[in-house]
Amino acid sequence: MKLVDTAIRRPVSVIVGVLLIALFGLISLFRIPVQLIPDVDRPVVTVDTIWPGASPEEMEREIVQRQEEQLKAVEGLEKMTSQSFDSRGQVFLEFRVGLDPDALMLKVSNKLGQVRGYPADADRPVLASGAGGNTSAITWLILEPLPGNEDVSIETYLDFSEDVIKAGIERVPGVAQSNVYGGFERELQVIVDPAAMAAHAVTVSQMGAAITAENVNISGGSFDEGKRRYIVRTVGKYTTPEQVETVVIRDGPGGRVRVGDVARVRLGYKDATVTVRQRGRPAIAINATRETGANVLEVMDGIRATVKDLNDGQLRREGLHLQQVYDETDYIISSIDLVRSNIFIGGALATLVLLIFLRSASSVLIIITSIPISIVGTFLVMSLVGRNINVISLAGMAFAVGMVVDNAIVALENIYRHRQMGKDRLRASFDGAREVWGAMLASTLTTIAIFLPIVFIEDEAGQLFRDIAIAVSSSVGLSLVVALTVIPMMSARLMRNRLQPKGDEADRASNLLDRFGGGVSRFISNSVYHISGSTALRVGVVVILIGTSVLSAWSLLPKAEYLPTGNRNLIFSLLLPPPGYSLDELIEVGQQIEDVLRPRWEAVPGSPEAAALEGPTVRNMFYVAFGRSAFMGSSAGDPLRVKELIPIIQQPLFGVPGMIAIVRQSGLFQGFGGGRAIDLEISGPDMGQLLALGGRIFGQVMQIMPEAQARPIPGLDLGNPEVRIVPDRVRAAGVGLTAREIGVNVNALMDGALIDFYQYEGEEIDISLKGEDDWFRTQDIGQLPMYTSTGHTVPLHSVADVVVTSGPVQINHIERSRAITIQIVPPETTALETALETIQTKIIEPLRASGELAPPYDLHLSGTADDLAKTQVALQWNFLLALLITYLLMASLYESFLYPFVIMLSVPPAAAGGVLGLAAVNLLIGYQALDILTMLGFVILIGVVVNAAILIVHQTLNVMRDEAGIEPREAIRRAVESRVRPIFMSTITSALGMLPLVVLPGAGSELYRGLGSVVIGGLLVSTVFTLFLVPTFLSLAMDIRAWTASRIGAGSGSANV
Repeated sequence: MKLVDTAIRRPVSVIVGVLLIALFGLISLFRIPVQLIPDVDRPVVTVDTIWPGASPEEMEREIVQRQEEQLKAVEGLEKMTSQSFDSRGQVFLEFRVGLDPDALMLKVSNKLGQVRGYPADADRPVLASGAGGNTSAITWLILEPLPGNEDVSIETYLDFSEDVIKAGIERVPGVAQSNVYGGFERELQVIVDPAAMAAHAVTVSQMGAAITAENVNISGGSFDEGKRRYIVRTVGKYTTPEQVETVVIRDGPGGRVRVGDVARVRLGYKDATVTVRQRGRPAIAINATRETGANVLEVMDGIRATVKDLNDGQLRREGLHLQQVYDETDYIISSIDLVRSNIFIGGALATLVLLIFLRSASSVLIIITSIPISIVGTFLVMSLVGRNINVISLAGMAFAVGMVVDNAIVALENIYRHRQMGKDRLRASFDGAREVWGAMLASTLTTIAIFLPIVFIEDEAGQLFRDIAIAVSSSVGLSLVVALTVIPMMSARLMRNRLQPKGDEADRASNLLDRFGGGVSRFISNSVYHISGSTALRVGVVVILIGTSVLSAWSLLPKAEYLPTGNRNLIFSLLLPPPGYSLDELIEVGQQIEDVLRPRWEAVPGSPEAAALEGPTVRNMFYVAFGRSAFMGSSAGDPLRVKELIPIIQQPLFGVPGMIAIVRQSGLFQGFGGGRAIDLEISGPDMGQLLALGGRIFGQVMQIMPEAQARPIPGLDLGNPEVRIVPDRVRAAGVGLTAREIGVNVNALMDGALIDFYQYEGEEIDISLKGEDDWFRTQDIGQLPMYTSTGHTVPLHSVADVVVTSGPVQINHIERSRAITIQIVPPETTALETALETIQTKIIEPLRASGELAPPYDLHLSGTADDLAKTQVALQWNFLLALLITYLLMASLYESFLYPFVIMLSVPPAAAGGVLGLAAVNLLIGYQALDILTMLGFVILIGVVVNAAILIVHQTLNVMRDEAGIEPREAIRRAVESRVRPIFMSTITSALGMLPLVVLPGAGSELYRGLGSVVIGGLLVSTVFTLFLVPTFLSLAMDIRAWTASRIGAGSGSANV
């Protein structure tokens, strides 16, 4: 082979090539983006419409339904959902993966242009495209007072946080957006006195109009005078609160009425709608998200530098400090450290195995050079194809370490064998590499070929697999180049001169390992030779081994999961209280949780107090309450014990009557199908019937799966208590009031009405017209004074009916039908597929059989359940496609359809071994689900386990070609005897190279453990079975082929006669 000959004769060129790969690979390593998970393309277009003052029912009827009617026919649309809230409606359009987001935005915009009849005071719809997987925050920061400044009200620093901290974070290259949560928003408050307004015959509308009319700056043009040009401006904008009080509302016969006569003006803060608490104290939280494709390590370095500058500068002068409580790069760095440790440990174990087999440091050095060259070259390839380093691509590189030495081992072992024949180093290097290059090419191409279907899967799982496929394919492909160039070149110069002469039995007997290895080789080859002598024995061996493999794999295969959760140091909790909970009550719930966790964050790790605790210490804890719900997050002092916090957090929550709480470990792929969530989507026309069905299903779920966590979306009730003011048009008209005037009065006196804006310290804040805080109760609303245009004051109840009722806070649609979703998170030890089967047989089927779930009402399984079903189908077809591609590729290389079929017999034992490896991990290490990354291991096995069979078949054909007339049975025996050592070397080094990924704990270990156990188990079992199964079936196939050829020849001879 010319490539091998050139590499041997031109070592400098080979070294230069290696150095160039190393140079450009290292450059790529420092430039390639680093992030937690791959960017996943998920085309979603959101239509957001604001209609101030509209109820959810009005928003649904007047806006959302009209938009859905037009948007239902957008090309490429897969699913349409919507949410209607107070004053706001959102429509979510999910499209097929791979479509152009810009083109989709244009199509949606065109359809929205056909919607007619929007309410006059509704805003225009706003379109947004969400197509990336980088929407989660990469860091969370907490603003807190410095020691000695604890008396400061941190919540009053919202404007400061937005102007200084948020602006500073968003200037960091690679930061897409920063958000501020918590704190009080400043406003200029005009607090009215209803009694004074009635006495002076002033209405809310009149006051608001007067304040707005006076708050203007108007340009008056310009004029020239001499050499100067003067600009004329009328300046009326308020600069102090006192100026607002001097505004004249009315000046007439009844006297002059100023704002100060009927109200007082002050700078204050809006009522809080969100509150943030950190470790038991009020706080302000700031986060940051990265831009797509940005290197999260570089972005985080920039954020840390900005935080340090702020803490040393403006924040210190204000007596404040910014603390980083969550850093996504901690997990990434830990994952990289784990993979690096696994590479070193696995490489050391593989090196030890090679030393045992070869007992030559120079030979081992030659082989292990393939590892750094292949891995560094992989960084170059990944950079060229636009991929990045993340926990998925790291998994591919980690597994590649155990695979890239295979070709090097095969090449060097065969060169070593030729040296033992007495050839010089140059000739042995050339002949040894040339003899096995075909087998190495076949094994490499089959490994790469199995990943081709994966690269072209477009759904979320396919996009995640793509990084593993590219990493493994690149490294294995480069290892072939190394085996055909670097290994022969180094062997020709570094392999030792003193070799044991062939046939020197005395020298061989002196070495125990040689004797043991030779005995194993002879035992296997002689056993194969003996089995090949009997047709019945051969058929029996094939049937027993294949049958055992298929039966084992089928019977022991566990139920499937979707994506692994990972082991992030974060427990996330979502709290859904009963209807009517106020923000203050949600804060009290948070304080109860804080009381339970306080001893855990106050205890110093390693102290007697920490040792006395049952469970781990708490490193950080935050609590956010907003609207009708709250969420919290907490991390453990020991990241490996974070799951132990779940029951500790659940304890106080379960004591709150009516509270629905979801407490679980935050997953790496939280955005992909909701982690492990199963969505039961109940749709139909009547909200009451939907609520009844939802309540029944929710109760049944908690009965059949008591350890599961479930929540209704949006809820199982009609919402919060509601006070409806229904104007009596006849009575209102009798006193000169309209429904609008009644609404404006009530809004101003109770919640505050926005009337204009005020410049405060360079920022524009609201001017709000409002009543005294908490001066009314539910029973007092009817007594609100309504001033009429006739100069009289009447109570509200005289012109309107005040009804205390309840109404929906949110109305959801799925495919244009009203819907309620029951979201279920099964227990961790219950596989998702098992939970789906339980729900299907014990809930859905009985409901359909009883007729309760009949048109127009329907139930659909969605969320992770739908994703799992799609991914399983995709993986099954890709498994079959990988088998077909591998078979056809080998058929082309061997110019035969028979030998590839023989080689493919190594796949069933590999599947059985993979299942046994997974079972061993569950038994010896801990629970490991059959998630889709683990399923990928079975696809990888196809390309890996055929390598041993390829070596045997290829060497058999070489022997038969070199020794014409040799009996096939003898050729197979010789091939097996000569290939046992490289097969065992390759298998053991690969298995030990991957073993640390399976047994060592750490960040990302849950991603690698299942995949590694399947590949290692499949390798070991398949290798043992292959050494007997493939030679046995090969001899049987050769006999059948010879018999067929003889029959055809005899038939041709008879015809000629």
